[in-house]
Amino acid sequence: MPPASTGQHAPLRLKELRPGQVAEAIARDPRLLIPVGTCEQHGPHLPMGVDTIIVERLADDLSAELRVLRAPTVEYGVNTDHERTIPGNATLRRKTLLRALNDLTDAWEAGGIREFVFLTAHGHEGHQEALSTVITKGARVRVVDILAIDLSDLTVSGLGPLHGDEVDTSLLLHLAPDLVVMEKAQDYMITPEALRRYRRPSLRVPAASAGSIGRPSLASAEKGKAIYARIYSRIRDRIFLAPAPADD
Repeated sequence: MPPASTGQHAPLRLKELRPGQVAEAIARDPRLLIPVGTCEQHGPHLPMGVDTIIVERLADDLSAELRVLRAPTVEYGVNTDHERTIPGNATLRRKTLLRALNDLTDAWEAGGIREFVFLTAHGHEGHQEALSTVITKGARVRVVDILAIDLSDLTVSGLGPLHGDEVDTSLLLHLAPDLVVMEKAQDYMITPEALRRYRRPSLRVPAASAGSIGRPSLASAEKGKAIYARIYSRIRDRIFLAPAPADD
């Protein structure tokens, strides 16, 4: 289990540390984890901040185990389009998110950060483009879309992550079960052609859907635990424990 469950260490949350503690942490490891969430509906059974809740927990657990600084969460992203207005949805334009991230990384880089690791659970193309085009003076930028990890063998549908589906719902049943109302989960399948276009800006969440796409009814806390463990281990091993690339 990740460290947050064993109580070995507390996460190194930047907002909770004094300047001297931050300087010590950067001297030991000049990387910064930045969770980037969304404020977006994922169906009537899930909270608006499902993407945010997932990456916040990952950031905390990685920070606790690896002793890497964890930045305050960026709570808003570039949302998927919807065919109908959903109360509570709040999105940024791609350029707005990019400018905000550029400002933040510029300040943190001046303070000694040499690598930024953006964690996100939102695959929308405009959102991903904003994260992947952040410019620094010299620091490395890594964007980790946690739902790009292959999870098909851990799901019944085998479709991979969609929107408020079996994967999202299982993760929330594991991480925050009190925020999930399974009685309200509604399956909604789209055509194979629409599925192929799912992450492109041209696809909107259909008005006929309750808000989710896929089969959230197949979700379980046990499945969420297995999905979370895979995501966590892949990020830890491939992003944080793998040897750093040689300088040119």
